[in-house]
Amino acid sequence: MTKSNYQPPFVLTGDIVSLVADIAEQVGRLSARPGFDRDLRLRRINRIRTVTGSLAIEGNTLTEEQITALLDGKTVLAPPRELQEARNALAVYERLPEWNALDERDLLAAHRQLMLGLLDHPGAYRSGGVGVMAGDKVLHMAPPAARVPPLMAQLFDWLRNCREHPLIASSVFHYEFEFIHPFADGNGRMGRLWQTLLLSRWQPAFAWLPVESLVHQQQAGYYQALNDSTAASDCAPFIRFMLGCIHEAVVKADRKTPVETPVETPVETPVEKAVRTPQQILALLRQQPELTLAEVAQALGRSLRTIERAAARLQADGRLRYQGPKKGGHWEVL
Repeated sequence: MTKSNYQPPFVLTGDIVSLVADIAEQVGRLSARPGFDRDLRLRRINRIRTVTGSLAIEGNTLTEEQITALLDGKTVLAPPRELQEARNALAVYERLPEWNALDERDLLAAHRQLMLGLLDHPGAYRSGGVGVMAGDKVLHMAPPAARVPPLMAQLFDWLRNCREHPLIASSVFHYEFEFIHPFADGNGRMGRLWQTLLLSRWQPAFAWLPVESLVHQQQAGYYQALNDSTAASDCAPFIRFMLGCIHEAVVKADRKTPVETPVETPVETPVEKAVRTPQQILALLRQQPELTLAEVAQALGRSLRTIERAAARLQADGRLRYQGPKKGGHWEVL
């Protein structure tokens, strides 16, 4: 296969290289422990923590005890959607050995199971614009829907051909996946699942080490690392963050220390949802104020007339202003 010309932007720092070496050493020692990979009780406990942590990042309120009860087939009183999310996640992680981490078709199949009964079209890339929101604030405006299939094909092509260490490659994939935001919902869960899958192909212990639980404990740092990487056009901050969580998970497992749930201030969870055209315009012009409305229409996959009407409303509402001459001026988001 021809090597992909695409290269995700990242610069490996000294602390990243050191973390990779430390994690590799810890995992090697862990895997060599007699009977470690056959400790079914520990694997079950950590799998429950993994599912609980990954769902909690997305706002699911089920506890480890409730998810344990679900796994045991017991009745749990909770919102139906949260129960469906948990059942789906347990089923997907159970099938982890079946998925091929380098096959885009398996990613779509995993999303289909993860979002079964939660989306109209699970297992299909989104058909509309989507952004990551915190309240009314747009944290990230994902690429237009028409760009998703080629971007994902490009990302998988890079993954199949890259020569980076699996710890690096899996973190880069996770960040790039979140940046593309290929699905209408479930992107955070899928990004974390696929990094776990990639790592488990390197070292099987990662199939059940509760890295997601530690990401949940540092949820604010997770979103900050995503934002910092996007702002710098360099995913090194996210690589560094994920390696820190992975290192902590491996160290705790080596010491047979349970992953404790800390008492912390609740973090407002950014959510992914379809963003209205006016919000998309403001988010885009905040980043690239020199764009013309025709260029905005092309970037967002909307007709020029739709963009002109929306921009006129935004100007009338005092949320957008054009400064300077018609040619060479710029937009100001107010």
